[in-house]
Amino acid sequence: MSTNEHLIDTNILIYHTKGSQHTIAFITDLINKHAFNISILTKIEFLGWDKHTPDGYEKCKRLLESAVIYPLDDAIADKAIELKKKLNIKLADAVIAATAILNNLKLSTRNVDDFKMIDRLEVINPFEHNEAL
Repeated sequence: MSTNEHLIDTNILIYHTKGSQHTIAFITDLINKHAFNISILTKIEFLGWDKHTPDGYEKCKRLLESAVIYPLDDAIADKAIELKKKLNIKLADAVIAATAILNNLKLSTRNVDDFKMIDRLEVINPFEHNEAL
């Protein structure tokens, strides 16, 4: 799909739309590389976020036009089931982690603690790693 090596978690997109200096450069650089990667669950969470204004919702829809969106398939579902059973994590986190693992992507999130127990998943916090790209 994309040559970019990051899967962006929902919270990074939300911080970006709020104008966080930690994520503006990070997301802008990914967009300038022609795409950024998200899970279909991130699209649902991001556009379904209950704090959107009508104008903000439209801006977020336009932002996602630059995204490569990884669909939910049987392999991701099976890996998410494995993670959920083994680690008792939230469904969305399991799907997002499974998507990153199976596509050899680093997960970029501010919620590092939600994913730190998952083997084979490299987690990057753009708030701590400005050189994460």
